Amino acid sequence: MISAILSLGIMALAFGLLLGYAAVRFRVDADPLVEKIDALLPQTQCGQCGYPGCKPYAEAVAQGSADVNHCVPGGQTTMRSIADLLGVEPKDLAQEPKPPSVAVIDENRCIGCTLCIQACPVDAIVGAAKQMHTVLARECTGCELCLEPCPVDCITLEVSPETLTDWRWGNPQQTRSYPVIPLRKVS
Repeated sequence: MISAILSLGIMALAFGLLLGYAAVRFRVDADPLVEKIDALLPQTQCGQCGYPGCKPYAEAVAQGSADVNHCVPGGQTTMRSIADLLGVEPKDLAQEPKPPSVAVIDENRCIGCTLCIQACPVDAIVGAAKQMHTVLARECTGCELCLEPCPVDCITLEVSPETLTDWRWGNPQQTRSYPVIPLRKVS
């Protein structure tokens, strides 16, 4: 009995030393610049930038193979933050930002094929095979990746209503200008 415990203890020590050596010897350090850029991105994993997710886009920006202006969901704020981090001049966005939207499934037409569930990068669609599906509006990023795979076109995007939690000041160049009405002197 003691010899079994002793042999298991020696084996555990040997494997622990081997794993410790491997962790030090074969460690791969992540690029801190990629991590900083990735932290600035909205993590929608929508692919609107031309990359499969936020991390690959951050890697491309860090390597200099992509511009800072391709993140549509992040908009001008994210683009300026990345430009400041890299010390480059901010640019206009490559695409016009879309208003925040959410996918809506017409449950009467849904056939339960699960193709939309597989396409959703943030797991905002719930349902089972051959059952109707629905979208968790709080989780949906409006990336449009679920629209194309749907064989019955039962998914639409609706503009998210603006609430107090997501309201933002409008862009001064895009706000409506009102005519100036001259005041009369009161005698």
